[in-house]
Amino acid sequence: MAERRATNKYYPPDWDPSQGSVNAYIGQHPLRDRARKLNEGILIVRFELPFSIWCGGCNSLLSTGLRFNAEKKKIGSYYTTPVWSFRLKCRECGHWFEIHTNPKDSAYEVVSGARKKAMPEMSNEDDGTAGEIVDLSRVEDSDNKNSLLHKLEALDARKQRDKCTMERLSTLQ
Repeated sequence: MAERRATNKYYPPDWDPSQGSVNAYIGQHPLRDRARKLNEGILIVRFELPFSIWCGGCNSLLSTGLRFNAEKKKIGSYYTTPVWSFRLKCRECGHWFEIHTNPKDSAYEVVSGARKKAMPEMSNEDDGTAGEIVDLSRVEDSDNKNSLLHKLEALDARKQRDKCTMERLSTLQ
């Protein structure tokens, strides 16, 4: 009978449509057990970790994509975008940790009970090309240096450079 109630296909024999919905008649919320803390402003949702974290209780690694039943609560807003708090329980030790959304930076922040796993940032700032568009046709690799086409292009570039140098010299004299 529980499987019938989950899909809302079961209608009790003493229920009448004039009494409202079946959920109202039974005295149950449409979200069932997920809404058990709704009077506190908390909704139970399925949450997937956006990054790997270390649990503060048992120091175990919880990897990206791990799913939890989380308590979702609105804690504020950034302009008109809501800031949400997700309270999760570690599977290993039962320790609670909390993650907040950060709409300003479009990110998530671990607030308490855990710490984010340090991941190396992927950036081009090391070679000074941050934000620049790289022409991949000009990128040279070791196999291309030995090809005849590369040698021909290098010779053509050298001729152009020499021509410009000769023009500058002739204007100086």
